[in-house]
Amino acid sequence: MKIDFAGQVAVVTGAGGGIGRAVSVALAEAGARVLAVDISQSAARATAQAIPGEARFCAADVSDEAQVRSYVEAALGAWGRLDIFMNNAGWQGEVMPIADYPVEMFDKVMSINVRGVFLGLKHALPHMVAQGRGAVVNTASLGAYIGVRNLAPYAASKHAVLGLTKSASLEVARKGVRVNAVCPGPVDTPMIREIEAREARGDAAALRGKRAASIPDGRYAEPAEVANLMVYLASDYASHITGQGVEINGGSRG
Repeated sequence: MKIDFAGQVAVVTGAGGGIGRAVSVALAEAGARVLAVDISQSAARATAQAIPGEARFCAADVSDEAQVRSYVEAALGAWGRLDIFMNNAGWQGEVMPIADYPVEMFDKVMSINVRGVFLGLKHALPHMVAQGRGAVVNTASLGAYIGVRNLAPYAASKHAVLGLTKSASLEVARKGVRVNAVCPGPVDTPMIREIEAREARGDAAALRGKRAASIPDGRYAEPAEVANLMVYLASDYASHITGQGVEINGGSRG
């Protein structure tokens, strides 16, 4: 099976992170032109420089509507179309019980993870509908299906991402556009290492070993494995798949 995105344009948010960079590279390897978007300009630039093909970068806060509109316009201005949207940016927030969780931190998690996904859909979908084709992949989580101790706002936000995915897919299903979500379990990224460091209070390696042992296949996913699933969902091989949260978690049950 060979996926060919030649002539297509992809936008990836959160492109400076582990999954974002991996999927940016994978899209380019399949022939897509890629706009790497990240709140950190240096991270977005580094991803664009790592891409083996035509790429540009853009710094944007996904929770700010003007900046979301700007990154969509940047892709359209550079290449005249938008075929693939990896709505990937997210943040885990603080690691603490609900009773201790600062309201402003809850709002920040929701702003990035939910508002950011909503705004991305709001501004990308009309262009895909006008083209008569397009594919969106939102990044949710195993936490879209289960509770997560001491990360309740994160879990709530990922439940919301799945709800947005299902609702958006219904609105555009007969307009040539598909909307799905990937729902990874633990992935070996800087984000999960940061979570483990906060939770472990000194022995993150032991915590990681315990968690890996609880996964049926005994390990965390690699970013490239999640990226491969995202690329598949954006491709014509997934032409009858829409409105789904697709789990990739080594056999864990959501």
